[in-house]
Amino acid sequence: MKIYLTLALLAVLTMAGCKAPAPPITDDTLVTSTLNGVSLTHRHVVQAPKEFTPVGENYRALYRASVMTTPNYGGKIVGYLENSKPFTVLGKVENDWLAIADADQTQLIGYVPVKAGVPGNRYDATVRNDRRRPRTPAKQVCVNVGGDSKACRSGNTATWILE
Repeated sequence: MKIYLTLALLAVLTMAGCKAPAPPITDDTLVTSTLNGVSLTHRHVVQAPKEFTPVGENYRALYRASVMTTPNYGGKIVGYLENSKPFTVLGKVENDWLAIADADQTQLIGYVPVKAGVPGNRYDATVRNDRRRPRTPAKQVCVNVGGDSKACRSGNTATWILE
């Protein structure tokens, strides 16, 4: 009986000294990087920027932009911004790109070009100014030639057409 107790105690003490292995690092593992005094939490697949200027504003997407893992077109696509949907700009990074997060969040999800969005308060004016304006037809200048005939000038040219 003493031998069983001793072996059981020895097994428990041996196992107590063991550490569980560290979990494997995957693309979805969260990491924290500190740049210019700002801590950025992001997935392992999203690379930390080399330069970072904090912005912290709400923006709206101007088009369906690809969200990249690096602040250039050489990275992987990790998602898309939906047209006119809000997102948070955490800061400006190298290559004139924006480090972004989901709306009202602080976790970095990736990078988009600076032209992908505008500040939320300027969105309506930007979209309104970008719309095509209807073309007004050129004024037709007509003169009576005699009787029921008339001559009309087409546009701003010197060509006259008899009708």
